[in-house]
Amino acid sequence: MKYLQLIRVQQWLKNFFIFAPLFFSGHLFDVDKLIQCALAFLAFSLNASSIYIINDYKDIEKDRLHHVKKLRPLAAGTVTKATALSLFCFLAIVSFALAYYIHLNFAIVIGVYFVMNLLYSFGLKKISLVDIFIISIGFVLRVTAGGVVAGIEISHWLYIMTFLIALFIAFAKRRDDVLLEMETGEKMRKSISGYNIEFISSALSILCGILVVSYLLYITSPEITLRFQNKHAYISTVFVIMGILRYLQITLVEGNSGSPTKLFIKDRFLQIAVILWMLFFAAIIYTK
Repeated sequence: MKYLQLIRVQQWLKNFFIFAPLFFSGHLFDVDKLIQCALAFLAFSLNASSIYIINDYKDIEKDRLHHVKKLRPLAAGTVTKATALSLFCFLAIVSFALAYYIHLNFAIVIGVYFVMNLLYSFGLKKISLVDIFIISIGFVLRVTAGGVVAGIEISHWLYIMTFLIALFIAFAKRRDDVLLEMETGEKMRKSISGYNIEFISSALSILCGILVVSYLLYITSPEITLRFQNKHAYISTVFVIMGILRYLQITLVEGNSGSPTKLFIKDRFLQIAVILWMLFFAAIIYTK
């Protein structure tokens, strides 16, 4: 169990963005493409886990001061530093070997992700705004990886929406960090000095509006109207707004946006909004 906690298996949920190009292109049931994406999911997950390990290794002392992170295996001392570094090397090597086996271009995408996140762990995470932009670009790279391995050209709209959603969630997570600093007086990360409640709340409000408008422009564009043969795709906007407002409510009202993955696993409202949105799109893409 301690090793599963170390590699943060629950965070692999983020890597399902790899399947987005396959889903939206209408090729979700193409077995060959699905297998390639599944292998890419595994390779990306192992690579991301190696980054989680090195990040925890760097932050052992800081994590011991955090009310939740102090329970992580390295901070708690249940896994030794030597073991963690060995596992880091093993996961990184296996992920790159698998990525190269799948597709050279996919290996390049994973390489960009790996280097970018190493730089994040060793310094860039200390720079406000840069930290959340790196997180957001990471999600764009996941989508890019999915397009590469499935041989699917990705719409610029998918890139835009992925980046905006990731940026929105990253700002919400930083707000939780600011609240924790206000409560404990301890700075859990150096980049927090560049944020405060007013700034983050304003950024969230701006991004919330941009997200909704961007989605409306996308879903009512001639390209989408023609592709879905006027199947009233704009109705899906209801589920998007439901999900965004619920996340905003969790962030601003409940002050509980510290772990996006746990929120999606536990919050029934968010789950329903996402599932309804996916079912709606599945209906208009895969039924005639």
